[in-house]
Amino acid sequence: MNPTGGDEKPRRAEVRRPDLDSLFTVNADGSRNAIHPADVHGRYQRRKHLLWLVLIVVYLAMPWVTVGGKPAILIDIAARHFYLFGRTFNAQDFWLAFFYLSGIGFTLIVVAALFGRIWCGYACPQTVFLEGVFRRIERLVEGPPAARRKLDASAPTLQKVLRRGTKLAIFFAIAFVVAHSFLGYFMPVREVLQAVTSPPAQHMTAFLFVSVSTLLLFVNFTWFREQTCVVVCPYGRLQGVLYDPDTVIVGYDNKRGEPRGHEDKGGNGDCVDCFRCVAVCPTGIDIRNGTQMECVGCANCIDACDDVMTKLGKPKGLVRYDSGNGFLGNARRFFRPRVALYSGLLVMGVTAFALAASSRQAFEANLLRSAGAPARFVDGQVHNLFVLHLVNKLPHKARFTVAGRGPEGAVYEIAQPEVELDSLADWRIVVQVKVPEATLHKGEQAQLTITAHAEGMEPIEQLATATILGPTQAR
Repeated sequence: MNPTGGDEKPRRAEVRRPDLDSLFTVNADGSRNAIHPADVHGRYQRRKHLLWLVLIVVYLAMPWVTVGGKPAILIDIAARHFYLFGRTFNAQDFWLAFFYLSGIGFTLIVVAALFGRIWCGYACPQTVFLEGVFRRIERLVEGPPAARRKLDASAPTLQKVLRRGTKLAIFFAIAFVVAHSFLGYFMPVREVLQAVTSPPAQHMTAFLFVSVSTLLLFVNFTWFREQTCVVVCPYGRLQGVLYDPDTVIVGYDNKRGEPRGHEDKGGNGDCVDCFRCVAVCPTGIDIRNGTQMECVGCANCIDACDDVMTKLGKPKGLVRYDSGNGFLGNARRFFRPRVALYSGLLVMGVTAFALAASSRQAFEANLLRSAGAPARFVDGQVHNLFVLHLVNKLPHKARFTVAGRGPEGAVYEIAQPEVELDSLADWRIVVQVKVPEATLHKGEQAQLTITAHAEGMEPIEQLATATILGPTQAR
């Protein structure tokens, strides 16, 4: 009876056993050991495939989605404009990105403390595209894992060149599409389409961006693969300090599985040492060796082992999601000090972002003193010259009305009392203020206020203040 089932029947002579002394992806002589995980089916695979489909559709469709006539997500670095689900931001709002990104970071930390690397196994873009797209195409073109290993070891032949060439061409095309979709988050998607059909010289920055991105994606998903998770990704390196005995991880039940051996031999545990959990692992580890840095929590080994246990008539769960305490038979705590600390930091970050975003001004009105002579004294009046800088941060075109207030007897000469600005456009208006010398006490200064009204569903007022220089400063 073959308990492993599936299209892959691993034999100890075919696949090198991983150990704890070195990375499975590196051979003893330092060369790269390519991993070809076997196919696996099960409840977790069905959930992952559905989630991956949703994530890929969202990723590809989001640049085309508009909210209020603006892109749902657009980070236009060249124009220093940003759109986020109907809200508009300019370069002066970039400080909000700190709270937004730190909120994402703390969310991942809380998730890791509770459920280990569930993000890596289910929602990380590296996993979604590698396992959900590229490896599936590789299986269609080159066949099951055993055939792919045989193809790796074979000498160059016409069949090998055709298969590898077809695979690489498809990989490059997908990397090309993914790179252009990524560009759509930094450049309006219709401009991306125009750039694709135009000579590269007309959009050199976009051309270089897509070229480099396509090359990186192609190399990553063709060759580098799991090394991104093992070597490059800092999140994987942090797992060791985020875990505790109550963190839910993918693990092997030593108490139930050991000693390993054939099921017919008395005294053996439930593990029949079929090596199926290793054959399906995308990083090539043996989960029975305990928690390892290379484990991305993908649950392939869980589905594989459950399938074997079912065929042997034994309970599922020899390899399962559980905590260190759970595998020892102890109770697992969900809420604990480190989770409280991480959650508290997350709540603080979210609160700070919410307060900052809610207090954000719909437009800016900054009053600046004009260059040159700060003030003039003419016929008993003190003349002050200013420049009002208006920035429309509303998601739509708006008309602004500018007026002046105080001090007593002040006369305002506003070059353009009304101005209409497109979303995220700005304008400078010259303002001259004349104040009778008699209304100013010698040696003192007075304050003026410029009001700017944005006409819309509800008029919004913004105040800009500055100091009027008195007679002593004006002479």
